[in-house]
Amino acid sequence: MTSEGAGSSFKRRLERAVELRAVRATGMTAAEEAELAAAEEKEREKLRKVDDAKRAEYLIRDAMAQGKFDNLKYAGKPIPGLGEGYDPDWWVKGLIQRENLTGMGPKAILLRTEDAELDSRLDAQYAEKQVRDILADFNKRVIDARRQLQGGPPVVTKTRDIDAEVERWRERRAAAAAAAAAAQPAEPELKRSWWRRIWNGGW
Repeated sequence: MTSEGAGSSFKRRLERAVELRAVRATGMTAAEEAELAAAEEKEREKLRKVDDAKRAEYLIRDAMAQGKFDNLKYAGKPIPGLGEGYDPDWWVKGLIQRENLTGMGPKAILLRTEDAELDSRLDAQYAEKQVRDILADFNKRVIDARRQLQGGPPVVTKTRDIDAEVERWRERRAAAAAAAAAAQPAEPELKRSWWRRIWNGGW
């Protein structure tokens, strides 16, 4: 008998001894162990035959019975963004909002955010030159972002017409000044002191 044959024979005897030791430890006979294995295999075969829809329904019911759907974040509340149109960058926007990130992310998203807030930024300026400088810088960055082919979401932000935006800025400033003047209470007429009334020759 070769050494390889003796080695494989020893290995088989060793595996059999381990099986017998496991059977003795559980208190089951070899026939009972085989019967249990056959029953388990039959159950596995039955589960394999169940279609995916029934399996999914079973898993959902099981999870409900275990209370895994209790106290969900949006239980009884509208799901945010459900009625809005599809936005291909929804996951990036959600990440930026959740993590409160500023100045990070694809240029396309950053430029869209900046474009939405540009009017309020312009309204905070006091000189026309500042407004023109901000608009020129914004337009330059939009054009640069369009030229870069590094992947990511497309740049759909439009450049701004500087003269038209300056005119709109002036109109918003005039409207704000008029609203502020209308909101101020009229100054009450000051009562003249007694000596001023005497000086002017009347009471």
